[in-house]
Formats: sequence, structure tokens, C-alpha cells
Amino acid sequence: MNWLDICALEEINVLGARIVAGPKGDIAIFRTASDEVFALDDRCPHKGGPLSQGLVYGKRVACPLHNWQIDLASGEALAPDVGCTHKYPVKVEDGRVLLALKTTAKCA
Repeated sequence: MNWLDICALEEINVLGARIVAGPKGDIAIFRTASDEVFALDDRCPHKGGPLSQGLVYGKRVACPLHNWQIDLASGEALAPDVGCTHKYPVKVEDGRVLLALKTTAKCA
């Protein structure tokens, strides 16, 4: 897998996100309170809201448009909502955030 060096982990606010331009649109890289990172398309499956502008809590993000809850690990909307957004492999090595542009979740 080809990993892209995005930034230092500390350059992403805790409970925040950083946007990276991807080949199919923006990708949001999220940082949790426990310094875990997750990467999803920056589009809510409901109406395309910018997930990077949502509130991050636990391992979820709330879409800023209609408050849909999206699981950061899977990209799936939480019940009662249905839908998903593509996720990407992301990891932290030596304090650097690395991203692979291959999607790992198929959305119906």
C-alpha cells in the first residue's frame, strides 16, 4: 500500500479534522481525544454535509447539517439513519499521520 505523509498528528486539533484533497473529492482526517485517527470522505451520506465541520466525540462525528451520527471506524451512519461514507486506511507512525488513498469500505 502506498502511504502519503499528510502532517504531524499535533497539526490536527484534538476532536477535530483536517481536509486533504483526494482523487474523488475531499477526505477528512479526524483525531479523537485518545489520539486515534480515522479518514472518511468529507461528505455525509444523507445530504453531503461536510463531516470535517461536525462535532467529534468518542469514535463518532455528527454531521453539521442534520446531526446524522457517523461511526469513524466504519463510515456507517448510526441507527435510525442508514447509509455510509467511504473510509480510507490511515495510521500514525513516529508522530506523523499517513494516509492511503484506497477506499476500504463499499457504500451501497
